[in-house]
Amino acid sequence: MKPANLLFILSDEHNKRVTGCYGHPQIRTPHLDALAARGTRFTSAYTNCPICVPARASFATGRYVHETRCWDNAIAYSGQPASWGHRLMEQGHYVASIGKLHYRESKPEANGFDEEILPLHIVNGVGDLLGLIRDELPRRPGSLKLGPEAGPGESEYTRYDRSIADETVKWLKHSAPRHREKPWALYVGFVSPHFPLIAPPQFYGLYAEDKVPWPEMYEYDQRPRHPFIDAMRQCLCFDEPFDEPMVRRAITAYFGLTSFLDDNIGKILRAIEETGLAQDTRIVYSSDHGDNLGTRGLWGKSTMYEESAGIPMIMAGPDVPAGRVCDTPVTLVDGFPTIIQALGARSDPRDHDLPGASLLDIAQGKVPQRTILSEYHAAGAITGSYMIRHGRYKYIHYVGLPPMLFDLRADPHERNDLGLNPALKAVCAESEAQLRKVVDPEAADRLAQADQQAHIEKNGGKEAILKRGHFRYSPPPGAKAAYY
Repeated sequence: MKPANLLFILSDEHNKRVTGCYGHPQIRTPHLDALAARGTRFTSAYTNCPICVPARASFATGRYVHETRCWDNAIAYSGQPASWGHRLMEQGHYVASIGKLHYRESKPEANGFDEEILPLHIVNGVGDLLGLIRDELPRRPGSLKLGPEAGPGESEYTRYDRSIADETVKWLKHSAPRHREKPWALYVGFVSPHFPLIAPPQFYGLYAEDKVPWPEMYEYDQRPRHPFIDAMRQCLCFDEPFDEPMVRRAITAYFGLTSFLDDNIGKILRAIEETGLAQDTRIVYSSDHGDNLGTRGLWGKSTMYEESAGIPMIMAGPDVPAGRVCDTPVTLVDGFPTIIQALGARSDPRDHDLPGASLLDIAQGKVPQRTILSEYHAAGAITGSYMIRHGRYKYIHYVGLPPMLFDLRADPHERNDLGLNPALKAVCAESEAQLRKVVDPEAADRLAQADQQAHIEKNGGKEAILKRGHFRYSPPPGAKAAYY
């Protein structure tokens, strides 16, 4: 396979179903759709954790959350275990990042980069301490602002994303030519369509509020009940103030932010063409996790439903099959071996136990025999949750609580939980056995809670954290977090 440059674009909180090439009838994402048409689109891609910091640590290191021990949005990546960037730099490749990383702090070389441009990391190197408290879930009142603020306008996030796009275009035009001796890797991290659900008017205006789809299973009598999900609704109380106009504004704004993201990606793709880099650059687009977007009365992420744990994954460029749709389950940990292979770097013996496989190989039909894993130990989780794909089934294991099981072939929208169906007891048992080959869920849950308790004590104790409150999202460079 020909060594080539690699541009990896990672958005934030992009529900893959809100993309044209994934079948959405309304959303306008022409640039992502064109990228998929000339490359490979993965239909069964998942995050390794449906919240920002742990997902990004898994992407960086190629390791699952229970291995990195970056459990939540307060325990962030700080350079160990080694990242794909470290491995590339050791072999003389230039590695740059632009935009959101969400690591502990900006130390480029320690983080695995030669340079970090406009980096966004956890707040004050400390992050979301409230998410550490899981023995009795604290209510997060800032969540109540999601619906009331939704609509057209500008936010510090939309301004930040424009700056990221501009800096990326500059880098491709002025910095990329200086690194021709070996293929380079450029990581670009956008924050859209992450809330606040405030979309620039020109993109909000692409969608009529009364024409956007109503969320599935949104009515109270349609919402599924499960102890884990019920507790999460109480803690992450996003939906409580919503009325019908608010729901429609929120979804319209999310659609607008997704089209805004696509437009910024289009600027980067045009720069790749204009600079003559297209023939020597592979491009991967993905997101750190999805967004429930009102489905089942849930907003934000943090669940193992497809809207939240599912992510887009698109790859194009030299040696990538064009117009291919690949159904093999993949995750963010596959980014590490993909990037190493794409640049023609050597695999390091220290990485022999990584669980991922190269997307380039998977796209070409070399399907690895493995169990993909997503896990969650963060805000709103009364216990550890774990998800695997087992053939047509998705199995969700909750420590100490009933499991969930969905037949994604017959029920792609997960309307029918089969976890306690006697006829599928054997499927659940086999799925659990496959899960336990990858992780001991009880041991990982204990380790997560022990690490979190130590972190609570390190930061002044539970009462001090509760008194301080929480912020809603990590502010971009130059902005300050507002606490609630």
